[in-house]
Amino acid sequence: TLKDEFDHVVKKQKLASSRTIDLVNQIEKEIEQAIGAIQENGTDRDAASNLNHEILTNLKNTLKELVPVKQLESCQKEMNTALGKWVKTTEKFFINDISKAYKNVDMEPHVLNEIIANHLYREALFDIGDNFLGEASCLASIKLKQLFQEMYEIFGALRTEKSEPALSWAMKNHDALLQNDSCLELKLHQLQFVEILKQGKRDEALQYARTYLAPFATIHKDVIQKLIASILWAGRLDQSPYTEFLVPTNWEKLAEEFAQQFCNLKGQSSTGPMGMTVAAGAEVLPILLKLMTVLTAKREWHSMKEFPFPLDLRRDFQFHSVFICPVLREQGSDDNPPMLLPCGHVLSKQSTVKLSKSSSRSFKCPYCPFEALASECKRLYI
Repeated sequence: TLKDEFDHVVKKQKLASSRTIDLVNQIEKEIEQAIGAIQENGTDRDAASNLNHEILTNLKNTLKELVPVKQLESCQKEMNTALGKWVKTTEKFFINDISKAYKNVDMEPHVLNEIIANHLYREALFDIGDNFLGEASCLASIKLKQLFQEMYEIFGALRTEKSEPALSWAMKNHDALLQNDSCLELKLHQLQFVEILKQGKRDEALQYARTYLAPFATIHKDVIQKLIASILWAGRLDQSPYTEFLVPTNWEKLAEEFAQQFCNLKGQSSTGPMGMTVAAGAEVLPILLKLMTVLTAKREWHSMKEFPFPLDLRRDFQFHSVFICPVLREQGSDDNPPMLLPCGHVLSKQSTVKLSKSSSRSFKCPYCPFEALASECKRLYI
């Protein structure tokens, strides 16, 4: 319904714009014709004056027939009607007061200010972050700002197809990238190698391969073989079977991969925690508002520690495994962690305690004939 109403507004706007432009063009055309006719008049002042008067009178009558003001008012009226209907429709679907859905959480103002400033730095809004901290009289981590300044400097260079800064960074962090099973350094050398080939410098490309690609040959044999074979097509790589190396999006993808690896090595999440939190909150806000309509009278909202029903978010917002006890149907927590039975099945700690009569006797696994003691169960960390 909202989309239909919005599309209707867009249609009216386009129609009003088109009518207005046509009307203005028509008026402009009539005026230009009148000016041209006046300029063509002879030198006889009296005759020219009479003709000019006649031309202007005809122009005036023509503009009256067009009635531009009324036509424009009509277009605007239709536009305003559509906009008014759109506003009423959105008011039906959107709740103005969403403050009911929040809970009072004790948080120091300076901590919140630091979180906001760090988010601004993470989004490369360095000037805004500095101004915010100045107005909030708060000190955030200068190291974090410098960290993201370095990242965005290299990130920006990659997006403009300059690999040198990223290559320098990757070579300095060679061992750490290998431990993370990252191919970032090889991909950067690959882009540099392809740029040399595009210029037709076959010998220089071969020398570059021997120096920088050879160390990756044992791990990434297939990629290295393709790169070496592409030397035969130096200067005409676009006509070769290896056009995959020329795809323009390769630089963009590599820039994104660099940002992820950079954050990973620096102990930062690849996505901003504050932005992710706000996005997740917006996702569940309608559900929370519905819940509040039920719990407002009972005053249970502010005392609740968990939701009385499962609240599923998209995979974009899932960062950890979730365990639900198959016996008690409760989600695992620090107080009630998942426990691995000797048979390989997993139950919650409370389940094992209840089944073993408070750890005093052995119990049978609910899913197989195997018996176990509570002391034999091992806690799982997920």
